[in-house]
Amino acid sequence: MEVINFYIEKIIKKKYFISNDSGKNLVIDELELKKIINKKIDTDGKLYKKLLNNNFIIVDKDIKNFILDFKKLSKYRFSTTSLHIIVLTLKCNHFCRYCRATGFNQDGTMTLATAKKAIDFIFDTPNHSITIEFQGGEALLNWDVLKNSIDYIKEKNKKYKKDLQVAVVTNLSIMDDEKLKFMIKNNISICTSLDGPEFIHNKNRVYYNGSSYKKVVYWLKKIKFITEKINNNRKDSLPSALMTTTKLSLKYPEKIIDEYRNLGLGGIFLRPLSPIGYAKGVWNDIGYNANDFLNFYEKAIDYILKINKKELFVERNAAIKLKKILFQEDPNYLDLRSPCGASTGQLAYNYNGDIYTCDEGRMIATSDDFSFKVGNVYSSRYFDVITSKPTKSCIISSCLDNNINCYKCAFKPYCGICPVFNYEVSGKTYSSIKTNYWCDIEKGIFKILINKLMKNENYNIFLRWFDA
Repeated sequence: MEVINFYIEKIIKKKYFISNDSGKNLVIDELELKKIINKKIDTDGKLYKKLLNNNFIIVDKDIKNFILDFKKLSKYRFSTTSLHIIVLTLKCNHFCRYCRATGFNQDGTMTLATAKKAIDFIFDTPNHSITIEFQGGEALLNWDVLKNSIDYIKEKNKKYKKDLQVAVVTNLSIMDDEKLKFMIKNNISICTSLDGPEFIHNKNRVYYNGSSYKKVVYWLKKIKFITEKINNNRKDSLPSALMTTTKLSLKYPEKIIDEYRNLGLGGIFLRPLSPIGYAKGVWNDIGYNANDFLNFYEKAIDYILKINKKELFVERNAAIKLKKILFQEDPNYLDLRSPCGASTGQLAYNYNGDIYTCDEGRMIATSDDFSFKVGNVYSSRYFDVITSKPTKSCIISSCLDNNINCYKCAFKPYCGICPVFNYEVSGKTYSSIKTNYWCDIEKGIFKILINKLMKNENYNIFLRWFDA
């Protein structure tokens, strides 16, 4: 009897998290770990049964279970590009402290002809289930092209019959009743940014024409009210919001969470800031180290667990990770894949038709660095894009088994790295000591969650997140 290859991470004193490539995992004590390492496992004991039931010991009849769990967790490896991001304009009427979008008067607006070429390209990709996401800049600044593109997509899909979702990312500052009516009529998902209460949001997201906070809150409430009424409170029809954590945010986890609760959004995604693009140049003003974020995150999780004793409220960063840990299921989150979702999971189409491995890769090009450009909608086929050098480079460098810091990590079955992040921080797509910020945050979040899971009350709360 042999225990298969497994990975170890110490969580707290004398408690260890072990995992294997099927995604199955256990928390064991020091004595159990010594028995495994020394191969002194009583086949009639509890430890043997735990290991057998979680793919750490495989007998012939159980190999199928290991394979099925591995396939379920790694479903994305057997798929093709599903997310397509179309950048309608580089123009924006906000000047966010961490953003790479350009000014209101800047050139860079997509024509309808280019939008249609991008849509044609997208429909010729092989995945039956696709999401087309329009963004900017501020996407609504190019309203006519957005509206006509949505009409074109609907007409196109009469022939292709894809499982299709369309989304618009907007700061909501120039939303109006006519635009909203059109979006709701066409089942367009609306996503915006909300960094917390007014004093945080307006500091982070400066609006040229008044209070960004007042605009976004007004429209979030209105969209939520209308969609709940029309769609009987279906979760997939409600508006969504994303927050970005800056140095200012770190002192106020409870206030930020309460802002989302008061708006009835049902959850929050606590996102760390990345020192790339525009944010890299102002990092001393808005950035922080990994420990600062993890302290903020743990306080936030503790507060959210307290809230969940009375009402359901989900932290979506945690939910993505927990779905992998608890159920060995792929949540289709592109940042936590091995290899990452560059080209194989998402593609980004710039205003001029240039195609990039991902939106982060497109953002690098704003500094005239086209390292992640994989084609153009006027001249490229999907095969050209998926076999391009940048695509291959991203695949190889984001495969965790190829990374010295990752291949033995206990969180490898659930984690991922970003080649664009690595490139911006170190000049290379591979991980290095210079890119530890990403690793420290992801590993830190995993350890926080495993620690919380060891308490039965928390475990049951986390399970309820997936029943809602």
